Amino acid sequence: MATVLQTIVEKKHYKFIEEEVTWQEAVRLSALSLVEDGSVDEDYYKQIVGCIEKFGPYVVFEHNVAMPHSTENAAGVHKTGIGFMVSKQMIDFGVDEDGEKKEARLLFTLAACNPDEHLDNIQQLTEIFMNEPLLDALMEAETPQDILDAEAAHPYVDEY
Repeated sequence: MATVLQTIVEKKHYKFIEEEVTWQEAVRLSALSLVEDGSVDEDYYKQIVGCIEKFGPYVVFEHNVAMPHSTENAAGVHKTGIGFMVSKQMIDFGVDEDGEKKEARLLFTLAACNPDEHLDNIQQLTEIFMNEPLLDALMEAETPQDILDAEAAHPYVDEY
């Protein structure tokens, strides 16, 4: 069984950007690979933006990682998947309710319509988020091969 990162590369669900963008544009760009293969509708990202505008930057975690997502079985989701994006520039998501600045360079954008696949993705992402050497290596990724090389150098999941 393929890992989350292997599946991202296999399905071409990745994007690398160098330009500075707003967090709203970053969410749109991070979902683009999911749009391109029909996993989600073109305006799916607007639901995610709406959730972040309503609830704040809850999608941003430690180590400059964000996991933009909407609700399970959200309108416009046709396949469960993850869009991955690396930004050379820090993306400013604003401040949380405690006044802490929330920024990210890695975005793992979720789309869910299969609860079992979604749960497996979340479990693997949790392992990735706790592996700081892997996150550091992913932040330097510029090609799909760099993603696979980062994973090989810093494994996060036992082979199935």
